[in-house]
Amino acid sequence: MEKREGLVTMGGNPITLIGKEIKVGDQGPDFTVLRNDLSAYSLKDAGDKIKIISVVPSLDTGVCELQTINFNQTASDLDDVIILTISVDLPFAQKRFCSANDINKVITLSDHRDLSFGMNYGFVIEELRLLSRGIVVLDRNNVVRYVEYVKEVGEQPNYDKAIEEVKKLI
Repeated sequence: MEKREGLVTMGGNPITLIGKEIKVGDQGPDFTVLRNDLSAYSLKDAGDKIKIISVVPSLDTGVCELQTINFNQTASDLDDVIILTISVDLPFAQKRFCSANDINKVITLSDHRDLSFGMNYGFVIEELRLLSRGIVVLDRNNVVRYVEYVKEVGEQPNYDKAIEEVKKLI
Protein backbone atom coordinates (compact mmCIF):
# COMPACT_ATOMS: atom_id res chain seq x y z
CA MET A 1 0.00 0.00 0.00
CA GLU A 2 1.40 3.35 -1.08
CA LYS A 3 1.82 5.99 1.66
CA ARG A 4 2.58 9.68 1.18
CA GLU A 5 3.57 11.57 4.31
CA GLY A 6 3.73 15.32 4.85
CA LEU A 7 2.34 16.40 1.47
CA VAL A 8 -0.97 17.41 3.01
CA THR A 9 -1.79 18.99 6.36
CA MET A 10 -4.92 19.20 8.46
CA GLY A 11 -5.06 22.07 10.90
CA GLY A 12 -1.41 22.67 10.05
CA ASN A 13 -0.42 19.16 11.14
CA PRO A 14 1.05 16.73 8.61
CA ILE A 15 -1.13 13.75 7.71
CA THR A 16 -0.49 10.55 5.78
CA LEU A 17 -2.35 9.78 2.57
CA ILE A 18 -2.70 6.15 1.60
CA GLY A 19 -3.63 4.63 -1.71
CA LYS A 20 -2.25 5.08 -5.18
CA GLU A 21 -1.55 8.69 -6.12
CA ILE A 22 -3.02 9.50 -9.51
CA LYS A 23 -1.52 11.89 -12.00
CA VAL A 24 -2.61 13.69 -15.16
CA GLY A 25 -2.53 11.20 -18.03
CA ASP A 26 -3.33 8.16 -15.86
CA GLN A 27 -6.34 6.03 -16.66
CA GLY A 28 -8.88 6.75 -13.92
CA PRO A 29 -9.25 3.54 -11.90
CA ASP A 30 -12.68 2.06 -11.33
CA PHE A 31 -14.21 2.25 -7.86
CA THR A 32 -17.38 1.21 -6.09
CA VAL A 33 -19.14 3.56 -3.69
CA LEU A 34 -22.71 3.84 -2.42
CA ARG A 35 -25.53 6.04 -3.62
CA ASN A 36 -27.85 7.64 -1.10
CA ASP A 37 -30.26 4.70 -1.51
CA LEU A 38 -27.41 2.25 -0.60
CA SER A 39 -27.12 0.90 -4.14
CA ALA A 40 -23.65 0.50 -5.64
CA TYR A 41 -22.21 3.14 -7.97
CA SER A 42 -19.05 2.69 -10.02
CA LEU A 43 -17.16 4.80 -12.52
CA LYS A 44 -18.91 3.08 -15.44
CA ASP A 45 -22.25 4.40 -14.09
CA ALA A 46 -21.09 7.92 -15.00
CA GLY A 47 -21.02 6.86 -18.66
CA ASP A 48 -19.03 8.71 -21.28
CA LYS A 49 -19.58 12.16 -19.83
CA ILE A 50 -16.78 14.40 -18.59
CA LYS A 51 -16.50 13.84 -14.85
CA ILE A 52 -15.65 16.20 -12.02
CA ILE A 53 -15.00 14.26 -8.84
CA SER A 54 -15.16 16.56 -5.85
CA VAL A 55 -13.54 14.86 -2.87
CA VAL A 56 -14.40 16.04 0.66
CA PRO A 57 -13.75 14.74 4.19
CA SER A 58 -17.32 15.31 5.46
CA LEU A 59 -20.31 17.21 4.16
CA ASP A 60 -21.00 18.31 7.76
CA THR A 61 -18.13 20.81 7.73
CA GLY A 62 -18.18 24.37 6.42
CA VAL A 63 -15.55 24.04 3.68
CA CYS A 64 -17.01 20.76 2.40
CA GLU A 65 -20.45 22.34 2.35
CA LEU A 66 -19.12 25.31 0.35
CA GLN A 67 -17.31 23.01 -2.08
CA THR A 68 -20.44 20.95 -2.71
CA ILE A 69 -22.70 23.99 -3.07
CA ASN A 70 -20.18 25.62 -5.43
CA PHE A 71 -20.15 22.59 -7.72
CA ASN A 72 -23.94 22.25 -7.53
CA GLN A 73 -24.23 25.83 -8.86
CA THR A 74 -21.51 25.28 -11.47
CA ALA A 75 -23.11 22.06 -12.74
CA SER A 76 -26.08 23.89 -14.23
CA ASP A 77 -23.72 25.77 -16.58
CA LEU A 78 -21.81 22.76 -17.94
CA ASP A 79 -23.16 20.58 -20.73
CA ASP A 80 -22.38 16.86 -20.80
CA VAL A 81 -20.54 16.99 -17.46
CA ILE A 82 -21.37 14.90 -14.41
CA ILE A 83 -20.28 16.05 -10.96
CA LEU A 84 -19.74 13.51 -8.22
CA THR A 85 -19.04 14.48 -4.61
CA ILE A 86 -17.45 11.64 -2.68
CA SER A 87 -16.96 11.49 1.10
CA VAL A 88 -17.05 8.81 3.78
CA ASP A 89 -20.27 10.21 5.24
CA LEU A 90 -23.03 7.66 5.54
CA PRO A 91 -25.48 7.73 2.63
CA PHE A 92 -28.30 8.75 5.00
CA ALA A 93 -26.36 11.82 6.13
CA GLN A 94 -25.55 12.72 2.51
CA LYS A 95 -29.22 12.48 1.56
CA ARG A 96 -30.20 14.70 4.49
CA PHE A 97 -27.46 17.21 3.57
CA CYS A 98 -28.63 17.38 -0.06
CA SER A 99 -32.23 17.91 0.97
CA ALA A 100 -31.34 20.65 3.47
CA ASN A 101 -29.08 22.48 1.00
CA ASP A 102 -31.05 22.00 -2.25
CA ILE A 103 -28.22 19.95 -3.81
CA ASN A 104 -29.88 18.54 -6.91
CA LYS A 105 -27.26 18.63 -9.66
CA VAL A 106 -24.34 16.96 -7.88
CA ILE A 107 -24.45 13.24 -7.13
CA THR A 108 -23.23 12.60 -3.58
CA LEU A 109 -21.63 9.22 -3.03
CA SER A 110 -20.34 7.44 0.07
CA ASP A 111 -16.98 5.68 0.25
CA HIS A 112 -17.51 4.65 3.89
CA ARG A 113 -17.85 0.93 3.28
CA ASP A 114 -14.72 -0.06 1.36
CA LEU A 115 -12.73 3.16 0.79
CA SER A 116 -12.63 1.94 -2.82
CA PHE A 117 -12.44 5.40 -4.36
CA GLY A 118 -10.10 6.75 -1.69
CA MET A 119 -7.59 3.92 -2.01
CA ASN A 120 -7.71 3.80 -5.83
CA TYR A 121 -7.18 7.56 -6.11
CA GLY A 122 -4.90 8.10 -3.09
CA PHE A 123 -7.17 10.30 -0.96
CA VAL A 124 -7.48 8.26 2.28
CA ILE A 125 -6.21 10.00 5.42
CA GLU A 126 -4.61 7.14 7.31
CA GLU A 127 -4.91 8.74 10.74
CA LEU A 128 -8.65 9.49 10.45
CA ARG A 129 -10.16 7.11 7.86
CA LEU A 130 -11.54 10.14 6.07
CA LEU A 131 -10.88 11.36 2.55
CA SER A 132 -8.60 14.32 2.02
CA ARG A 133 -9.92 17.29 0.03
CA GLY A 134 -9.38 17.47 -3.70
CA ILE A 135 -10.68 17.46 -7.24
CA VAL A 136 -10.21 15.00 -10.09
CA VAL A 137 -11.33 15.68 -13.66
CA LEU A 138 -11.73 12.72 -16.01
CA ASP A 139 -12.39 13.02 -19.73
CA ARG A 140 -14.99 10.96 -21.60
CA ASN A 141 -12.56 8.00 -21.69
CA ASN A 142 -11.79 8.30 -17.96
CA VAL A 143 -8.29 9.65 -18.50
CA VAL A 144 -7.20 11.99 -15.68
CA ARG A 145 -6.98 15.53 -17.08
CA TYR A 146 -6.69 17.41 -13.77
CA VAL A 147 -6.00 16.38 -10.20
CA GLU A 148 -5.60 18.46 -7.06
CA TYR A 149 -4.75 17.12 -3.63
CA VAL A 150 -5.45 20.27 -1.59
CA LYS A 151 -2.35 20.98 0.53
CA GLU A 152 -4.31 22.03 3.64
CA VAL A 153 -7.50 20.01 4.15
CA GLY A 154 -9.27 23.02 5.69
CA GLU A 155 -8.82 25.16 2.55
CA GLN A 156 -10.92 25.21 -0.60
CA PRO A 157 -9.67 23.69 -3.85
CA ASN A 158 -8.89 25.65 -6.99
CA TYR A 159 -12.35 25.62 -8.58
CA ASP A 160 -11.35 27.90 -11.44
CA LYS A 161 -8.46 25.70 -12.56
CA ALA A 162 -10.66 22.57 -12.49
CA ILE A 163 -13.46 24.25 -14.47
CA GLU A 164 -10.90 25.63 -16.94
CA GLU A 165 -9.69 22.07 -17.61
CA VAL A 166 -13.29 20.84 -17.99
CA LYS A 167 -14.09 23.56 -20.53
CA LYS A 168 -11.13 22.40 -22.66
CA LEU A 169 -12.84 18.98 -22.87
CA ILE A 170 -16.34 20.18 -23.79
